[in-house]
Amino acid sequence: MTKQERTNHMTSCLFKRFAFSTAVAATALLGLAQSSQAQGAFSPAITVNDQVITNYEIEQRARLLTIMNTPGDAITVSREQLIDDRLKIQAANIVGVVAQEEGIQSGLEDFALRVNMNPDEMFKALASEGIDEETMRDFIVSGITWRAYVQARFGGSVQITEEEIDRAVASNTGSGGLRVLLSEIVIPTTPQTMAQVRSLADQISDITDFDDFAAAARAYSQAPTKDDGGRVDWMSVTNLPPQLRPLIASLSPGEVTAPVPLPNAVALFQMRRVEESDRRAPNYAAIDYAMFYLPGGRTPENLAKATELAGRIDRCDDLYGIAKDLPPEQLVRESQAPGEVPRDIAIELAKLDNNEISTALTTQNGQSLVMLMLCGRTVELGEELSREDVAGALRNQRLENYSESYLSQLRAEARIIEQ
Repeated sequence: MTKQERTNHMTSCLFKRFAFSTAVAATALLGLAQSSQAQGAFSPAITVNDQVITNYEIEQRARLLTIMNTPGDAITVSREQLIDDRLKIQAANIVGVVAQEEGIQSGLEDFALRVNMNPDEMFKALASEGIDEETMRDFIVSGITWRAYVQARFGGSVQITEEEIDRAVASNTGSGGLRVLLSEIVIPTTPQTMAQVRSLADQISDITDFDDFAAAARAYSQAPTKDDGGRVDWMSVTNLPPQLRPLIASLSPGEVTAPVPLPNAVALFQMRRVEESDRRAPNYAAIDYAMFYLPGGRTPENLAKATELAGRIDRCDDLYGIAKDLPPEQLVRESQAPGEVPRDIAIELAKLDNNEISTALTTQNGQSLVMLMLCGRTVELGEELSREDVAGALRNQRLENYSESYLSQLRAEARIIEQ
């Protein structure tokens, strides 16, 4: 194989792993490139506490996000991520937290392994798409630095009890067939409203009364369950995303979770009832699901269309017939490990049985209604989690909540000027 053929092969592997949509990417990035040329690639586009983000950095991050198949408009997400990155690095540097070269190299190796490459091969593949090595390094450095800072700042505040571990072990292993009856509140966020929403969510998380939570759901939630006070039907805890199981299983009736960050939203869950039985509930190795996008968002016409389509199909394979003459990106089918399913999607799938449909979600900024269908769950036959694993998952979830809350505070206090 020639050097050029090897580069092409690596790029192909990268695309297959990240499901790159060339038509969408080309349109978005062409517009960004033209804008950058008009304004000057290295001209300031955003200033964050007197630190500059250039047009070129935004274009580079957008290219990387597109290759990674990150949901939403690549340009918008790029700008928001780079603002957050500046805030994270600034906060960490104030207390002397700096990413070490050894950690950076380890992060690059881990990332490259996801696409079956080594770092050098990955950099060559990215270069063929116009993405600089420094762009990937900056992406990795931000994550490493922020995790170290959050651990240093908040790690001592996280205390996990033995009772919480006991309940979480049951939820992860299926021991005792743990079932939960929950209520939910899902509050949309934008970068501009994040601080206010987090403040509201923190207040809701202190609720212990069922009627008060139901009233808050009717007032603030945008989930389809809002009119019913956020009430969700019985479900097995093993249906929930792995990251949420310890958090949910540790609740007593009436208690509410800390705010749970979702893409463009914050969620809270109240425990109404919990049941244990002798029947063992399974763990799942993979979740097979389909997403059929209806452009135009959550309109009465799209909701009616989704209802009409749901009446015509019995299983996920039937969606291919409906989508055969449509653009390929309008129907997406995935089979992922539970921990890899995006959290907002995973929460909706937890409510569904095989071949049931949810219309609770939209794409970023509400541009399309997502007709989400559960195709099936593959039972896992592996070993049970250890208590140390479960305690670690509980700890990481709480640190993530601290992280999201503090980043919102940094954003609210920052001087951010967008050109």
